Amino acid sequence: MKKQILKTVYTLLCCIFLFIPVIQSKEKPLELQINPYTGAISGLKIPGDKQNMEWLVKTDGSQYAWIKEDYGWGLGYFTVDRDRKSLKREWYAPTEISRDGMDVVYREADIRIQIKRRFSEKDLIEQYTFTNEGKEEAFLHDIGIYTPFNDNYPNAKQCINERTHAHIWEGENAAYVNALRMGAFGPHLGMALTKGSVKSYEIWERGRKKANSQTRGIIALNPINLVLKPGESYSLQWNLFVHNGNEDFRRQLLERGSVIASCPKYIYEKGETIKMEVHSTRPLKKYSAQMNGVPVAVTPNKDSYIVKVPAGQAGKVRIDFFYDDGKQTHADLLIIDNEKELIRKRVDFIRTHQQMTDPKDPRFGAYMVYDNEGDSIYPNNTPNCNPVDRDEGAERVGMGVLLAKQYRLTKDKLLKTSLLNYAHFLREKLQTKDYVTYSSVDQTNRNRGYNYIWVADFYFQMYQATGNKLYAVHGYQTLQSMFRQFGYGFYAIGIPVQLGLQSLKKADMTKEYKKLLSDFVKTGDVFIKNGLNYPAHEVNYEQSIVAPAIQFLAQLYLVTKDNKYLDEVKRQMPVVEAFNGFQPSYHLNEVGIRHWDGHWFGKREMFGDTFPHYWSTITGAVYYYYALCTGDKSYMERAQNVVRNNLCLFFEDGRASCAYMYPYKINGIKAQFYDPYANDQDWALVYYLLVNHGI
Repeated sequence: MKKQILKTVYTLLCCIFLFIPVIQSKEKPLELQINPYTGAISGLKIPGDKQNMEWLVKTDGSQYAWIKEDYGWGLGYFTVDRDRKSLKREWYAPTEISRDGMDVVYREADIRIQIKRRFSEKDLIEQYTFTNEGKEEAFLHDIGIYTPFNDNYPNAKQCINERTHAHIWEGENAAYVNALRMGAFGPHLGMALTKGSVKSYEIWERGRKKANSQTRGIIALNPINLVLKPGESYSLQWNLFVHNGNEDFRRQLLERGSVIASCPKYIYEKGETIKMEVHSTRPLKKYSAQMNGVPVAVTPNKDSYIVKVPAGQAGKVRIDFFYDDGKQTHADLLIIDNEKELIRKRVDFIRTHQQMTDPKDPRFGAYMVYDNEGDSIYPNNTPNCNPVDRDEGAERVGMGVLLAKQYRLTKDKLLKTSLLNYAHFLREKLQTKDYVTYSSVDQTNRNRGYNYIWVADFYFQMYQATGNKLYAVHGYQTLQSMFRQFGYGFYAIGIPVQLGLQSLKKADMTKEYKKLLSDFVKTGDVFIKNGLNYPAHEVNYEQSIVAPAIQFLAQLYLVTKDNKYLDEVKRQMPVVEAFNGFQPSYHLNEVGIRHWDGHWFGKREMFGDTFPHYWSTITGAVYYYYALCTGDKSYMERAQNVVRNNLCLFFEDGRASCAYMYPYKINGIKAQFYDPYANDQDWALVYYLLVNHGI
C-alpha cells in the first residue's frame, strides 16, 4: 500500500510540476540527475561524451513500462529477522533529503539507511550506512541495492553507441563493476568498492512479457549479511569514475586502493599447480590465503602476492585471500580429472544415453535432450513444454558434430556406427530431397538458417572422418539450399568456411569449390558493407551475431589472403571483446555476457545471466582464427581460456548441463545452479576441439 501511495503521489507531482536537479559542472567527473521524491539517481552521464550516453535505465516507465521509480539507483531492500519472524522491507520513500539530493535518509523497520554522495576530483563517491535504531539486535540479510546499468538491446546501432556491458565482480572488499560501452570505445564507467563488502548480485524484471530476450534486467548488488546491535552501524562505499578501457580500469582500481586477483587459467587438471596472483600498488598488511578453508602459503613478489598449490581432488576450488586486517577477496577455480577423459566420457554418454534407439520412433538415430533429473531422454511431447528448443534437430546437431570430430581423432568403431545412424536420420528425416533443413521430423516449422550451417558442418566432418564423397556432396548441397533461401546476409553461427572448401577440394569437386567460394565472398562483402550495423536475428543484438561475423571473415582471409577481410576483422574485434570480462572465476573470465538461453533451453526456464553459456566459445573460435591470421599468440591463450572455462558444463560421469544460472537470485528466485537438461551445450566441446586440435 505504501509503495502504491508513493507512486500515485509521484505521478500527480510529475503532472503538476517536476523539478529534478541536474548536478553537473566542468569540474565534476559525472553528470547526475536525482529524483527528488525517491532520492535515487535517475540519470547518469559522462560530461564530454560525444554520444551523450545515458548509463542508467530510465526509471520513469519511458524505456520499459514496468521499470518505474522504485528501481532507481541507490534504492533497495533487505529482510530483517526479529522474534523468529522474517520481514522484507524496501527503501524508496526518504524521510530526509537535502536540496541537491546528495544526502538522503530512509527508515524501515527500525533500520536507518543513509546515503551520502559527494564528488572528488575524479569520482562520485556514494556511502550507504545501515544503522539499527531499535532496541533489539537485528539480523539483515538478502540485502540488495539497485544499480540499474543500461544493459539492454534495442538494436545494434543504439547498442554500439548507447548501451553498456556491465561486468560484475562480487569479490567482497575488492568488488567492482566494469561498465564497458558495447561499441568498445570510451569513455566508459567504472565502479570500485572502497568500503564494505559485496558478496553477490541479483537480477530483477525478467520475463517473456518484460522485453523477453532483449534486456538483461535490473541489477542489484548484494552486500554481506549484517548483524547490528542497537545503535550499531555498517557502511558500504563505492566510487564511480570514468575510464578508457580494461587496462585503464585495472589501473584505476589499484589507484583507489583495491586489489585484483587473477590466475593464468581457471580450470585445472589433477596434479597441475594452481596459481593465483593478487596485485596491489601498495604493501598489504597481514596477508594470508585459504583454499576451500585450508590455509595455504602466500609469497610476496614486488607488487603482487602469489599463491601456488597442487590441484588435488576434482571439484570446485575457492581461494580466499585475506589482507589489511579483515578484508578479503577470492578466485573461483575448478579441478577436473583430465580434459581428454572428460570429453571421452561425454561422447560415450551421448552415444549410450542420448541417441534414440527405438527403430519404431520416427526420430530413430537422433541425438536427443537428456533430463538428468528423470535420468532419461526427454521425449519433447509433454504438455506445457517448449518443444522448439528441445527438438531433435537445430542446436542438438552439435552432438553429432562433436561425435564426428571425436571419431576423426579416435577412429572408435562404436562411434562410427552411431554416427552413420545419425547421418541417415539427418538426411532422411530433417531434410527434403532438395535439402530444405528442418528442426524436427514433422518438417512443418522451424526452417531456420542456422540449421543449414550446423548440418553442413556435420556432413563435412563426416567426409573428413570417412572419406565418403557423398558427405561432401551433402554438405555442399545443404549450404546451397541455405543460400537460395536466406541469401548472403545471414550471420549464421559457425559457417564452415575452411572445412567446407578443404572438403570440396579434397573430394575433387572443383566446380562446387569455386561456387562455394564465390558464395562465401558474396557473404563477406555483405558483412564488410554492414560493418558494425549488425542486423537483428533471433535477438536484436548479441555476442552470437558479432562473433560469427568475425569468425567468418577471419576464415575468409585465411583462404583468400585478401587484406580487406583482415582489416574488417581488426575493426570489429573490440566489439566482440567488450562482451567478455576478466573476473577471476571460471564462470566469468573470458565468458561472453548472455542472459536468456536458460529460459529457452533449460528445464527451469529461467531468464537471467547464464555464465558460462556454451556459445561463449564462439568468441574462443574468433580468438583462435585471429591468432592464425596475425600470429598474436596471446589470442590463442585467450581462446584456450574461453573453451576451457566452458568445461564446467560437463561432469565426470558424462552428463552435462545446458546452462549455469549465475546470479544469487533472479526475480527473487534462488539461482546459482546447473540446469537439469543436457540440451545444446556440446557445441562448447566442438569449439574446444577446434582450438586445441585444429579440427
